[in-house]
Amino acid sequence: MEVVAGCYEQVLFGFAVHPEPEGDGHCERWAPVADFTHHAHTASLSAVAVNSRFVVTGSKDETIHIYDMKKKVDHGALMHHNGTITCLKFHGNRHLISGAEDGLICVWDARRWECLKSIRAHKGHVTFLSIHPSGKLALSVGTDKTLRTWNLVEGRSAFIKNIKQSAHIVEWSPKGEKYVVVILNRIDVYQLDTASVSGTITNERRVSSVTFLSESVLAVAGDEEVVRFFDCDSLTCLSEFKAHENRVKDMFSFETPEHHVLVTASSDGFIKMWKLKQDKKVSPSLLCEINTNARLTCLGVWLDRRTDTKESPPAAAEPAPVSKEQSRRNKEESGHAVQEEEKQPKPDAEKCSLTGDSNKPTRGNSLVSAKKRKTVEMLEKKRKKKKI
Repeated sequence: MEVVAGCYEQVLFGFAVHPEPEGDGHCERWAPVADFTHHAHTASLSAVAVNSRFVVTGSKDETIHIYDMKKKVDHGALMHHNGTITCLKFHGNRHLISGAEDGLICVWDARRWECLKSIRAHKGHVTFLSIHPSGKLALSVGTDKTLRTWNLVEGRSAFIKNIKQSAHIVEWSPKGEKYVVVILNRIDVYQLDTASVSGTITNERRVSSVTFLSESVLAVAGDEEVVRFFDCDSLTCLSEFKAHENRVKDMFSFETPEHHVLVTASSDGFIKMWKLKQDKKVSPSLLCEINTNARLTCLGVWLDRRTDTKESPPAAAEPAPVSKEQSRRNKEESGHAVQEEEKQPKPDAEKCSLTGDSNKPTRGNSLVSAKKRKTVEMLEKKRKKKKI
């Protein structure tokens, strides 16, 4: 397995983690080893997502970069958004969904790396999105103070709820029977069958990250050193523990045959991996810690395994270079490729289901090599200087 983390310093870190057996044969301490640093962005990293082959990162430089974890090489960049990339989510190995401050949600083919659909999702920024475990629904929140439900089978809006405040996190539970919406330090728990709030959890500080540990237990981190475990049914705090010396920025949980693990990243520069107990009222034990000496912003874990053995691996072709003219035209055409939410097509038109094959991609959204992108940016800067 490999822990990946982005930071304000524009770098993506990769650390390979290996379990170390103790005297009794049980693996209770893990050994992290620095594996790579990837410096492809020109601004701080804001989002990261992982599937069985790739790590993708979003940044304030308005691009999405792809890193091939098998080959340990840059796989190119996706240039479609006009604003900070705020959220990235994979569904299996075939689709990636991105959201940004330009109000767009884009559905990408994660094998050909082409934009299948671009939706004008929110009138303000898209602050967060979450895909239902079935891949048929998604939720998004934005600065327009709405919670929106998306029918991913039809590629259209299914429901809009005015929540009167700007939420910054939304997250489905593992089975998809409930979801949480976070506004500052308030966590509203919704039930899928009623689409209404069943209860509210209040954290002491503004919430920065949440992750479900089970269908009913939610881990909550905020602008503080503490991580808390809440029961979403009783709305009570089961336990809390001091995870870092500074605020916790992001969390990620996963399971192995031996352990249920929670990973935390903090502004103090540390990434920590915790072994969760079966009884969530008991605080977890530390498996390992990594000092990156950076201001961490986002976190993911790459597990070297296929999520679907029937699925063919993503294409590993080298990214096609684009000229300066192509890069400029792609940006311009992306505006025409947007599907306005208010003008949705009929249900049988332009389907882009995450559970089946998708139709033809929108025009002007090819994969751009990192070297070519930087060359284009330099030429653009020189052109502007000449004008001045």
